[in-house]
Amino acid sequence: MASQQVNEVEEVIKELKTNPGFSAYVIMNNDGIVIKYESMEYRAAVHHAALVLDLASKSKKYMRELFEPPDNDVESLRLRTGEHEMIIALHESFTLVVVQQDPNSNKKVEEEEEGAEGEEEKKD
Repeated sequence: MASQQVNEVEEVIKELKTNPGFSAYVIMNNDGIVIKYESMEYRAAVHHAALVLDLASKSKKYMRELFEPPDNDVESLRLRTGEHEMIIALHESFTLVVVQQDPNSNKKVEEEEEGAEGEEEKKD
């Protein structure tokens, strides 16, 4: 039974990696202990685990305060920063965090580069 679950997890991770923009992932238990991670250092994985669990617990708390059951259940969170996007899937016994490149970050970099080139042309 346990080996079947491992195979399912491996298959899901393999499928996640095929998505464009995939950068890294962390799987942790509900105590914040990192079970599995890839494409980041261990310290970064532990750091992500601590911050994500804090965010998830606060999100669950406020959702329970704001809404009545069954509308107050948090299953996933999506967090976008300037460089990355984190998709956090909450489960009863573990949490999966997928880090992907923000699709708009490439556009921003290209726009900044174009703007810098335009400014250089004006100076000449």
